[in-house]
Amino acid sequence: MKRRTFLAASSAALLTPAVAHAIAPATPVAVIGHTGRGNYGHGLDTMWLKINEAKIVAVADADKRGLSLATKRLEGAKGFADYQAMLKQVQPEIVSVCPRHPDQHYDMILAAIQSGAKGIYCEKPFVRTPGEADALIAAAKQHGTKVAVAHRNRYHPALKHIDQLIESGKLGKVLELRGKGKGDHRGGGEDLWVLGSHILNLFCYFGNGKPKHCSGMLLQDGQLVTAKDVLPGAEGLGPLAGNEIHARYVMDNGLVAYYQSVANDGTSPDGYCFQIIGSKGTVTWHIDRDPVAHFTPGNPYDPANTPREWISITSQGVGQKETNPQAIQAVHNHVAAGVDLLSAVANDHAPKCDIHDATWTVEMICGVFQSHRQEGQIIEFPLQEREHPLAKL
Repeated sequence: MKRRTFLAASSAALLTPAVAHAIAPATPVAVIGHTGRGNYGHGLDTMWLKINEAKIVAVADADKRGLSLATKRLEGAKGFADYQAMLKQVQPEIVSVCPRHPDQHYDMILAAIQSGAKGIYCEKPFVRTPGEADALIAAAKQHGTKVAVAHRNRYHPALKHIDQLIESGKLGKVLELRGKGKGDHRGGGEDLWVLGSHILNLFCYFGNGKPKHCSGMLLQDGQLVTAKDVLPGAEGLGPLAGNEIHARYVMDNGLVAYYQSVANDGTSPDGYCFQIIGSKGTVTWHIDRDPVAHFTPGNPYDPANTPREWISITSQGVGQKETNPQAIQAVHNHVAAGVDLLSAVANDHAPKCDIHDATWTVEMICGVFQSHRQEGQIIEFPLQEREHPLAKL
């Protein structure tokens, strides 16, 4: 079997009890981490140990102890203190950019692209500004590199069943999309970046791929954010402000999407969710939970005489028992995304969550900041301001 055919087949077989055994040479993977500065993200290093078509050949970490631990954890991968040196010497086909801190992502991804990598998997948030994303899109296009970003929900098999709920009319007329932050101490700007980016990515999935315009406001302790409230954000997020955010997006298909995040609002962690409000029912998607989604039938504005049932949505369908837990685990541990990226490289298709999808989440976040900067005005996409709006507040 040709490698290209094999990867397509293994991707299709992902939902079987195990990833198919490779019969072609394993694809060399290099891992970039940074202990103490975002570490290795949410398992973006060890994910490749679970994919038989891939082999980790090298790992880079500027932290000496972190590097020592990583080489052992990654089954003897060759260690480097400098990721630039690793990329130059190893020239891997796939690079995993693992640190959570996005202030490092631009340089790491660009170096991987320029080294000749054919595929890159990056932790979210993608980058800090639309301008950084623009440069990486141009570089990836020039070098023919596939870039995928770790918004894991895009790989979840339950999505197709929600699509069917909408298409069948069982949800009724879709009235609006809603998203809510986790509501913990990070509520506001940090929550929007770190966790809200997943929800914005789902807005795009159900909104025909992108937003048309947005408006929003940032509050600090109930007062509109001003320049004095802007501080360097945690985890390399760049300028940050506000412990409360309210945003409104109009998506490409005309759906209106609302997002809010309020620090310590008393709903964490259950309040962290995405909802589709229909005239005949509601779908609620709880990020990274299992089951990930529920369907609540009935007009959401009609008082019910009996308790409304929350019907689980699994990989098998609405109200069906989960019979393929391996498929769900493959989403949580990034195996589904990794196999999809290998297939994208081998078969020349876009990853399910590619560089353009990730860029829209960055634009949508910066769009809220830009709207606040302009006193809540409607801001059109793509943004004219390609740098960080809060740096100019």
